[in-house]
Amino acid sequence: MSPDHGFSREYPDGRPLQEQGLFHKKFPTDTDEDNLVSRLEFTKCLVLTSGAMAAGQCWIAANSLLGEKAIYPEKAIVKVSELPPGGAMVFHYPGDEPCVLARLSEDKWVAYGQKCTHLACAVIPRPSHGDLYCPCHRGFFEIENGRPIAGPPRRPLPRVTLAVRDGVIYATGWEVRSQ
Repeated sequence: MSPDHGFSREYPDGRPLQEQGLFHKKFPTDTDEDNLVSRLEFTKCLVLTSGAMAAGQCWIAANSLLGEKAIYPEKAIVKVSELPPGGAMVFHYPGDEPCVLARLSEDKWVAYGQKCTHLACAVIPRPSHGDLYCPCHRGFFEIENGRPIAGPPRRPLPRVTLAVRDGVIYATGWEVRSQ
């Protein structure tokens, strides 16, 4: 059997294998015609790839609209009488996720996930200043709505939905927010 393992190859200079130098014997190259793709093959590949991308986007959209919504347990946080207006506390909801509860007035309560939306540092509630403060990169969030007001964070804090019954504050789920 010949050194090219029975394959017939043309070399760029047109000489047979026996007359080629050591490089071409060790690393033979195919002709350009072996690597050509026709316009029809390219178009088929382009259409199939584009169709797959479009189908993937449709699947994501349908799944987000029609998918199952998360169900969160209801959890008692604190008695109304135990947290004075202007006070704040940390609690965990639904499992070990740290959250912050702040009492803004006699009948106004807000709760947010305690992780900063910039780099997940713990935010510190400051009801007297009207904000939540992230000491890692000096990020500030409005305490009324959780929106960023200064520093690097660009997304609002995730908000915990609350309910007050029989003098007790309950966490009931997470508010879905786009911005």
